[in-house]
Amino acid sequence: MDVVLLVKAAIMGVVEGLTEFLPISSTGHLILAGTLLGMNDEKGKVFEIAIQTGAILAVIIVYWQKIRATVVALPTQRQAQRFAVNVLIAFLPAVVLGLLLGKAIKANLFNAAVVATTFIVGGVVILWAERRQQVAVRIEDVDQMTPWDALKVGLVQCLAMVPGTSRSGATIIGGMLLGLSRRAATDFSFYLAIPTLIGAGAYSLYKERALLTAQDLPLFAVGLLFSFLSAWACVRWLLRYISSHSFVPFAWYRIAFGVVVLLTSSMGWVDWHG
Repeated sequence: MDVVLLVKAAIMGVVEGLTEFLPISSTGHLILAGTLLGMNDEKGKVFEIAIQTGAILAVIIVYWQKIRATVVALPTQRQAQRFAVNVLIAFLPAVVLGLLLGKAIKANLFNAAVVATTFIVGGVVILWAERRQQVAVRIEDVDQMTPWDALKVGLVQCLAMVPGTSRSGATIIGGMLLGLSRRAATDFSFYLAIPTLIGAGAYSLYKERALLTAQDLPLFAVGLLFSFLSAWACVRWLLRYISSHSFVPFAWYRIAFGVVVLLTSSMGWVDWHG
């Protein structure tokens, strides 16, 4: 395996791990990194989705105590059952809309204008949401969520099908606007990411399996490893960060990145249809 290609895989893994759980859109950053590194072909797109599994493994490890306790208590405890059902309810809208609209979204929305607009609009929404957080919080912990709360967060997650929106940004900020505390919205976003991203990765690998060979294993292994390491560090940092900080810096970063999208597109440096 080409060493240079493995280094590129490591870089892509780091980009995925650092951006997947921050409200800044991993898709937009991976399109940019993939173009600059020459990994934006069909196999590269499968690689981008597959390495999400490494990031999800990091979330599972960070939240292992809660996940393990829920699984153990699932047969007997109502609270554990309600939590599991809530995650399932929030997961289903993305599955249904993804299957119905996935091809149309890829064909029509992956372009510079849409990506730049969603980055900038998303930044403005975060700024507005942070100012609006002066209102009372209804839900301090994910165990207080009702199925209706979970469904609303799941519907908000569907906005992330539009490239540049950010799955974590939609669910965290959407959750805050729906009455969840910053910590509860962040925690539920991470729990919801587990079935969502594992499902997307498995479906993509199955659908595009003809593109892959045994020779690709080292490439994918390196991407997964660096995605896991960077995501583990990022998630632990973010959980500390939200205890005393807002998401305002991420809002301004999104707006600046939207300008970068417009610049790179107008100069012909990046193909945002990828």
